[in-house]
Amino acid sequence: MRRAQVQAGCSAVPRVTLLRRVFLLAPARSLSMQTRVLTGITTTGTPHLGNYAGAIRPAVAASTQPGVDAFFFLADYHALIKCDDPARIARSRLELAVTWLAAGLDPERVTFYRQSDIPEIPELSWLLTCVTGKGLMNRAHAYKASVDQNEAKGVEPDDGVTMGLFSYPVLMAADILMFNAHRVPVGRDQVQHLEMARDIAQRFNHLYGQGREFFVLPEAVVEEDVATLPGLDGRKMSKSYNNTIPLFEGGAKALKAAVMRIVTDSRQPGEAKDAEGSHLYALYKAFATPDETKAFRAALEGGLGWGEAKQALCDRLERDLAPMRARYDELIARPDRLEEILQAGAARARRIAQPMMAELRDAVGLRSLRSSAVSASAAGAKKNAKAARFVSFRDEDGQFRFRLLAADGTELLNSVAYANPKEAGQVQKRLQDAAQAPEWAAEGDASFVLRLDGGVIGHGPAQPDAVARDALMARAAEALAELSAAE
Repeated sequence: MRRAQVQAGCSAVPRVTLLRRVFLLAPARSLSMQTRVLTGITTTGTPHLGNYAGAIRPAVAASTQPGVDAFFFLADYHALIKCDDPARIARSRLELAVTWLAAGLDPERVTFYRQSDIPEIPELSWLLTCVTGKGLMNRAHAYKASVDQNEAKGVEPDDGVTMGLFSYPVLMAADILMFNAHRVPVGRDQVQHLEMARDIAQRFNHLYGQGREFFVLPEAVVEEDVATLPGLDGRKMSKSYNNTIPLFEGGAKALKAAVMRIVTDSRQPGEAKDAEGSHLYALYKAFATPDETKAFRAALEGGLGWGEAKQALCDRLERDLAPMRARYDELIARPDRLEEILQAGAARARRIAQPMMAELRDAVGLRSLRSSAVSASAAGAKKNAKAARFVSFRDEDGQFRFRLLAADGTELLNSVAYANPKEAGQVQKRLQDAAQAPEWAAEGDASFVLRLDGGVIGHGPAQPDAVARDALMARAAEALAELSAAE
């Protein structure tokens, strides 16, 4: 999958997943008429203005499209392939997450999570590794490029090649197949890896499906029209060329200092400028409206001085970037808030990944990990007389209700009213029946509802925001699963 080149002192990771073009996801809702689209963000650098224009801005803009169920994730497992600086990876992960949120990515509309918060992904990667031929991996572009470089240097073909580099297409396949993404926007150089994911999915379906297709075959969507901004020297903006313009880092002062270093020709104020041949004009055009661009071009051709033109570019960039920078500064100072957002996204993603992984474990002949964990949890709870539980009570109106409590006593659900205790008890028993299929759903921005056979069973306690609501709903679902397994 395509990613922005946002290196920060680490070796370049194989082109994994910062997609240049993405589409919105509506998390864990009705998917009957939706297309699921996946976007990964490699966490090995600090984004610059070129990354924003070429990748982040179009992705965020596309996230308002209806009918699409898209996932955005921080691909920190992939970052480990070539970057062994833990502090740099952690810092970059923070900066990238905050940058995307500041740029308008809405975690209430999209599932935004860290790859490393989904343990089912590396587990699936191993299952896929076991059905993937070495010959297929030998043909991967990233591996072949490393071999070619070594041979050109006269060293062993596999010198410096880790298993992470060699098998990273399998991890990429796991990222995609875990959520059965239908579409993966990629650069042309990544089409091969998407085709490998399809091959691996077909192989697994053939070996273990017994007539069932566990995995959807993902479709590569090649985006040809990708904005590429010129850097300070006119070459493509890239950290490799040391010609980037900062996005948020250093504030307005750093932005202006960089813009003032843009290379221009020697034409003096009053002399007509060649707008089409100007890197400064290309940058202005990438952010301005058509009318603004037309006026700026006319000013250049009318003799506007380069100093004034650079100031005009600064002013235009600030109009877009200043509000985002303020949001960035607010979020970067609140890592606790960012953690809440990512944990809520992970909980949402795992509501899909956990049951999927349970089916795959069963398909290959492994014991259900969830059953084992729940059994152990139930045994421990009985030993300590402390577990998730229902608590029945009579309300002020004389009607009967029950609460679902977590092991630590946190209230997770408050039932609707019932005429008598027997009726309330029967509902509790049905909820603990593994054959039932209760449905959890958001209810406004602050609460959630539990339904059974279409009828409302109870409501979650009000939360301060949707992130906290989703986290509590995930806890409630897990608690109910524990009770069901203990029966």
